[in-house]
Amino acid sequence: MKAAVYYETGGPDVFRYEDVPDPVCGPGEVLIRVEAVSIEGGDTLNRLGGDLARMPHIVGYQCAGVVLEVGDGVDDLVPGDRVVTTGLDGSHAELRVAGRAFCWPIPEGVATEVAACVPVPFGTADDCLFEFGRLQPGETALVHAGASGVGIAAIQMAKRAGARVMATASSPERLDRLIPLGLDYGIDYTAIDFAEEVARLTEGRGADVIVDSVGGSNLQRSLQCLAYRGRCVSFGDAGRETPSMLDISTMRANNQTLVGYFLGAELFLGTRAHAMIEGHLVDIAAGRLQVVIDRRFGLDEAGEAHAYIESRQAFGRVLLIP
Repeated sequence: MKAAVYYETGGPDVFRYEDVPDPVCGPGEVLIRVEAVSIEGGDTLNRLGGDLARMPHIVGYQCAGVVLEVGDGVDDLVPGDRVVTTGLDGSHAELRVAGRAFCWPIPEGVATEVAACVPVPFGTADDCLFEFGRLQPGETALVHAGASGVGIAAIQMAKRAGARVMATASSPERLDRLIPLGLDYGIDYTAIDFAEEVARLTEGRGADVIVDSVGGSNLQRSLQCLAYRGRCVSFGDAGRETPSMLDISTMRANNQTLVGYFLGAELFLGTRAHAMIEGHLVDIAAGRLQVVIDRRFGLDEAGEAHAYIESRQAFGRVLLIP
């Protein structure tokens, strides 16, 4: 098969488009022909400095396609079925093997490209807001990186839950595009201090739930604009700052909570998150949630696609099409 591979971590230019051995479908696994790869933030971070599970390495959490083969023990999928899959790596290729537990059938009426964008962004957004953020109707949610895949999902979910929704993005134009998805107040973080703006918009109260994918100094500022009993959920380091110590001295007196979150742990250690993601696919089929796709690149253009994501121009998902 063809795959976008690399032999060392680094910038987008490490990618090579090469022939590699086809993956082998084992017991409890499913082999799919990949039709769309959703590039996740973790994919770019892994390419930059993650572990090399094999050589050459095929990066990638998430993709969707058509089942070609099922392994022993898989009796609820057959060749020809469409599925979206997740895994620790292997999505940037023409073929992908995934465990059955990490495959979701694609509902009728949902395009394969759309389904490819669902499990990681929508699962992460849901858990950050509700399972760990405990968002309630009438509360205020602040979503960082509102134009990202997780951001767009979180804005929609928070709004339909009855929350007041704020989000940060890098321009007024990007914020304007989020209004039809449920955004109430947009904050251009390149022009104003988001913590000060949250304080102004909430008359000093702060945000009840903050979804922070940026980390670093952004996370520190998030803690500073939490409401009393507020919850901040940190799930990424998109800002790529050198890790530093957080000052949590203000949190105890305000009964605030900081949660570290990783969807993969929920998927590996239980079944709750699997059912939750299946529900999002159903909601998308019914038109209750939307996936926003920004651009499509060929699989042989993986380097260009990663560079585009890292330029922070994308609004929504960026796909690779084998």
